[in-house]
Amino acid sequence: MTVKCDLELKPQDVTSPRWKEECGVAGVWAPGRSVVDLCYLGLFALQHRGQESAGLAVTDGLHIDMERGMGLMREAFRHRLPSLKGHAAIGHVRYSTCGASLFNNIQPIFAYFSGGFICLAHNGSLTNAPSLRRRLEKDGCVFQTGTDTEAILNLIARDGAQTTEEKIAASLQQIEGAYSLTIMTGDRLIGVRDPYGFRPLCLGSLPGGGYVLASESCALDAAGAEFIRDVAPGEMLIIDRDGLHSRIIGARPRLARCVFEYIYFARPDSVLDGLSVWQARYRLGQQLAREFTGAADMVTPVPDTGITAALGFAAESGLPYVEGLIKNRYVGRTFILPDQAERQSTVEMKLNPIRANLKDKRVVLVDDSLVRGTTSASLISLIRRAGAGEVHFCISSPPITHPCYYGIDTAVRKELIASHKTVDEIRRIISADGLQYLSRPGLMGAVGDPEEKLMCGACFSGEYPTSVKDVENKECK
Repeated sequence: MTVKCDLELKPQDVTSPRWKEECGVAGVWAPGRSVVDLCYLGLFALQHRGQESAGLAVTDGLHIDMERGMGLMREAFRHRLPSLKGHAAIGHVRYSTCGASLFNNIQPIFAYFSGGFICLAHNGSLTNAPSLRRRLEKDGCVFQTGTDTEAILNLIARDGAQTTEEKIAASLQQIEGAYSLTIMTGDRLIGVRDPYGFRPLCLGSLPGGGYVLASESCALDAAGAEFIRDVAPGEMLIIDRDGLHSRIIGARPRLARCVFEYIYFARPDSVLDGLSVWQARYRLGQQLAREFTGAADMVTPVPDTGITAALGFAAESGLPYVEGLIKNRYVGRTFILPDQAERQSTVEMKLNPIRANLKDKRVVLVDDSLVRGTTSASLISLIRRAGAGEVHFCISSPPITHPCYYGIDTAVRKELIASHKTVDEIRRIISADGLQYLSRPGLMGAVGDPEEKLMCGACFSGEYPTSVKDVENKECK
């Protein structure tokens, strides 16, 4: 196998018509158990969070062993996964937001240093990654990957503190942005969440002893673990043979959990920070129906992420919920092709209309977001050709006007259609009879944050919780 080395930051993929998932992390501490199998099950439940590559590392206390590969988990772990043995494991499914989609950028990553070894997996994105990297390179640090995760690893390995926990705490004081981390040493499993709580991380216990850390609660269910609690923003959890320990690693300026976890990214069966994703999406659909000003005969979702909101819309409006599109389950969620003609054909490969349900109907089509408008236009064209009389496109989020710098790979601002077009202009571009976005107050009320003190909605407002000067208008993100 040839390993490519990518030390450049990844340019924007301006061809993708959708938001792209960030990453998913999992960790297992269970001496005497098959930690590799448990970690694999947890990661498999997080496959929706990253489909470019996957990696899993395990330790027996003295050594670290790893298996990793490109593609989905069933492609990445084809060979020696069952042979990996140990008492702790961490894993990662990746969608690249910083660093190209290359083999050497697969996580977890690890390093040996004077204190032993440290292995790390990261969900999020550092907003001061470029300046951190420049500083570390000036000090003689050599990078093997193009990821911001390696900057965290180098900071920890180079820190002069006596204990691993102190090294981690001191290093994290130097970084800004979003991070949920699973960290493994020879005798510890550690979970860390940034002080803003941008990305989710939760803790579960295994029957008979042991713990699981994961990005979402659905991964705990898959591994057979019982949910204990979410890792608090700014908290470090240390798991070792003496049990579970907690410490706060930094002052919490404010909470800024990503609201798009509830709109689109997380699995509907997950509970994040005490809020059911399914219930949140259902309420988004209910509120969208209250704000809808058109007239229609039926409600149909864009599968799969529009389904729960469409159910809420139908219940609130009294309109019948009718399947109008059938999804081909063998076409991936993040299928990307280079030009509009190919994207059009991809929509038709992925979704097929039920003509008998759509013919001559005034259709409310519910989706979670509208980024560039290319996919939306293709969907509406598909439904029209199936015989629909009218198509009213209803979005269970406000207009996306600004990029995300906290772990979601979005377009540069000029590629976001709502950043420079009015709602009516967008409606005409996508050829809809009506276009209804959910209002920002409606969104925040539906997720239990009417005063906007718990969630980050910078993609709708441009009001970023942290400084983004280091990455704003850069190629990384």
